[in-house]
Amino acid sequence: MRNFWLMAKHEYRKMVGKRSFLLGTLGIPLLIIVVTGLGIFITLRGEDRRPLGYVDQAGVLAPQVQLEDGVEIRPYPTTPAAQSALENGDIQAYYVLPADYLDNREVSLYYWEETPSEGVRDSFNEYVRVNLAADQPEAIRALLVDGPDLTLRSLEGTRELSSSNPLNFIVPLVAAFLFFFVVMGSAGYLLQVVTDEKENRTMEVMVTSITPLQLIGGKALGLMAVSLTQMLIWLVVAVGAILVGAQYIPLLQTLTIPWTFLLIVALFFLPSYALIAGMMTAIGGAVTELRQGQQIAGLLNLLFVFPFFFTVLIFGQPDSPILVALTLFPTTSFITVAMRWAVNVVPMWQLISSWLILVATAVFSVYVSSRIFRAGMLRYGQSLKLSGIVAAVRNR
Repeated sequence: MRNFWLMAKHEYRKMVGKRSFLLGTLGIPLLIIVVTGLGIFITLRGEDRRPLGYVDQAGVLAPQVQLEDGVEIRPYPTTPAAQSALENGDIQAYYVLPADYLDNREVSLYYWEETPSEGVRDSFNEYVRVNLAADQPEAIRALLVDGPDLTLRSLEGTRELSSSNPLNFIVPLVAAFLFFFVVMGSAGYLLQVVTDEKENRTMEVMVTSITPLQLIGGKALGLMAVSLTQMLIWLVVAVGAILVGAQYIPLLQTLTIPWTFLLIVALFFLPSYALIAGMMTAIGGAVTELRQGQQIAGLLNLLFVFPFFFTVLIFGQPDSPILVALTLFPTTSFITVAMRWAVNVVPMWQLISSWLILVATAVFSVYVSSRIFRAGMLRYGQSLKLSGIVAAVRNR
């Protein structure tokens, strides 16, 4: 058991010390933060924050009503007065509400060269709504100004999707894509490690002090820890970005973390990774060249990304029989569950059955791969044929 942990620690330290790991793990989030921050900075700096004027010929707006956020909104008694303020640069634009505004809801916007930004126009629209709802009770006024908060709840009350908390929809989709890029990438690296050590005959030295199961198990555990480290760093960056952005974006202040789904991700991630690691190790132990193993692994990877081909069906009919089958099938269970979770309630019996099947398949995969690896590790320059693979699995 000591050799198992030593191998896992060695593989982890070797991977996290590589420049490619640092660039991929830290560089991508930092690049996103820099680009996003630069875009926000340019937008805020370039946005005209001068006051906005209006001429209320309909008599529906109250000058004493002002918004807490947004640009200052100034009333003008006549159109010439507003036009003069515009020409002098006191305001960036002005609206004219005609006398029949309540009948046709039409307004006119006057400005010089550049149209006011969308944020400025939204501020005036909100200003009009606040004024029109000023004489209504508080509950009705809030509904008229802010609009409804639509919440979709399942019949059994175990799931809900709220328009004020888009994380319930976004996080499952992000988890599916992260699983594809991070886990599949590290599994491909495991295939490369196994085949490289076979080609340079390092394996012949290592097997004198460590068993095949300890060897591949330690490597798989080390790489899984690398993947978890990557996702943990990205999670910390995402949470930090949300906390900072919540100070400027009201929508982020209402977000709640979908803890139930994160628990599902943790339960499905570990056996899914073990399943992939076992398959890649078996391929690496059976072939003689990395290129040959990559060709076989490319075909097997399709089994894991197959749910992406049914994206339209997932959003349209998430409970269709084919999606239930993909939920129960071990190689497609993780991504299918994640994508279905974003739009619908996955029945508990499907989650439990899928997880049990996945765990059993992962254990079998590791067991079989260790036998195939043991049979092929000392066959320098020779690949295992199908009969040899079957014999290796049956051999006790």
